[in-house]
Amino acid sequence: MKVQTKTFSEDTTPAPKAFFPFIIYLLLFFSLWTGWVLWIYPHMEILGNTTFVYAILNIALRLLLWVLPVFLYLRYIDHVNPFEYLKLNQYWKRGILVGLALSLLNFLGILLRFGLPHFSMQYMTWNSLLSTSLLIGFIEEIPFRGFILQKFQERWYFWLANLFSSLLFLGIHLPGWISLHIFSLGGMISIFLLGAIFAVVFHYSKSLWSNIIIHSLNDFLSSMLFHIS
Repeated sequence: MKVQTKTFSEDTTPAPKAFFPFIIYLLLFFSLWTGWVLWIYPHMEILGNTTFVYAILNIALRLLLWVLPVFLYLRYIDHVNPFEYLKLNQYWKRGILVGLALSLLNFLGILLRFGLPHFSMQYMTWNSLLSTSLLIGFIEEIPFRGFILQKFQERWYFWLANLFSSLLFLGIHLPGWISLHIFSLGGMISIFLLGAIFAVVFHYSKSLWSNIIIHSLNDFLSSMLFHIS
């Protein structure tokens, strides 16, 4: 009797679950985030967006809206182990190596394009360091590549799932851009392409840690060192 084993390149996406609860999740997620950005976030600025309190509150709210619902959904609606589904405890060593290697290539590419980094304490705040740099990969990759992309893959082939998850990744940035008056076509294209690239990285590395690392370090490099975002 021949035993079949899965190869590195085979898709290991879980079997399809009920899709309607996922649609409800998407509607609630986007509605709550849009409401927070447009109506609640402006009031947070009274704390001062460079303070430690502001950074901690920002992180707590994003974990509450972006990360916690994913874990609750997987545990109590899909009845699966969230860490396994999100590929947080699988191939983690490979994920770290892939993330670091791609981040190095990204750094070299930015270096060739923009020259030497010009670090400035002006850009160093608690919020920019923690919320929008080092923790951004964890906060954004769990819902978008770990959860939304894989939920789409339960129904569609990878590239179609990539297209829709990347469009949603672009869509979640729109309320913030509108609120801050930084909406631009270039920004839209950039975020969409980043979402598509992150999806490819996750698809082939089979570990969300690769995405968490490359996403966080990309935002750290672009905002903190090179100031190009």
